[in-house]
Amino acid sequence: MKAVQVTGYGDVDQLKVMETSIPEPKENEVLVKVKACAINNTEIWMREGAYGTGSKSGWRPEGVQFPRTPGSDITGKIVKVGNSVEESMKGKDVVLFPFTSSGEEGSEHIAEDMSFIGSEYDGGYAEYVVWPAELCYDMPLTSYAESAVFSVSGLTAWHMVKQIKVQPGETVMVTGANGGVGSLNVQIASKVFGARVIAIIGDLEGEEKMKELGATHVLSYKSDKLSEEILEVNGSPVDSVLDVVGDALFSTSLQVLKKGGKFCISGSAGGQQTNLDFRTLYLKHITMYGSVLGTRTEFKDMLQTISEGKVKPVIDKAFPLEKAREAQVYFKNKGKLGKILLLPEE
Repeated sequence: MKAVQVTGYGDVDQLKVMETSIPEPKENEVLVKVKACAINNTEIWMREGAYGTGSKSGWRPEGVQFPRTPGSDITGKIVKVGNSVEESMKGKDVVLFPFTSSGEEGSEHIAEDMSFIGSEYDGGYAEYVVWPAELCYDMPLTSYAESAVFSVSGLTAWHMVKQIKVQPGETVMVTGANGGVGSLNVQIASKVFGARVIAIIGDLEGEEKMKELGATHVLSYKSDKLSEEILEVNGSPVDSVLDVVGDALFSTSLQVLKKGGKFCISGSAGGQQTNLDFRTLYLKHITMYGSVLGTRTEFKDMLQTISEGKVKPVIDKAFPLEKAREAQVYFKNKGKLGKILLLPEE
């Protein structure tokens, strides 16, 4: 089969199109013919070594074992099953839950042995992938491409909103609102949990699209008066911030949060380190959450909500598998709206 492998830490030249053997499913696994795989920050940061501060970097402290096939947002058709898997699963169209874990229900994502597809296992930048049968779920939509944009970004966004316990009528500020996680944060907070959303993006040409996704107000991070504008459109400080940017908007986020407000972060595309005056935290009684991925129950709840049409896929562009380098470069461009896809059959 054709697969795109990361051969070591570095730039996109570490991505190489290879011919490899089609994997064999183990006893409790299935073989999935990949139909679509969306791109996430996580496989780019894995390749760049951004998760570690030393020579090794990955979801696990031992680092990534190269070569590794990245890709975690995967949909496809089951074409072969292991000996302990029911034959009736063959032919099913599925979306893959993106990690394994021995954690108990509700804490799977924080177990020490959490292992991620595309980092600890070979992932979806390939024509075929093997995965545990119990972690394959029915697609929420009929389209492979549309169903592929939710797994990591959607689960992360869903878990973020659940962590801050959004209540109807509260105001939530969403940074990076045009990205994969951000655009889903906007939808989930507003259309599922009933919040008012202030979406922060770069180019205000995307304002109408953001409002279609559920944003009440849309502002640009390029403004030199962003804090004042946020407070003005809301009429008061905001209840919560859902952040994927990190350093670039951290100070602004703390400024506009109300006393007793909540700050939840799941990414740091705008800077991985920041300066923090602890007095801001304790004098404003701010609660901070670190967040990534979520639980299997949250994943199932999210898929049900998607199937009901309450959360919709947002896709910017699709690339054939062989163009993985170009797709990752494009992914890092500012101004895109929604997810970037790899389609092995194109």
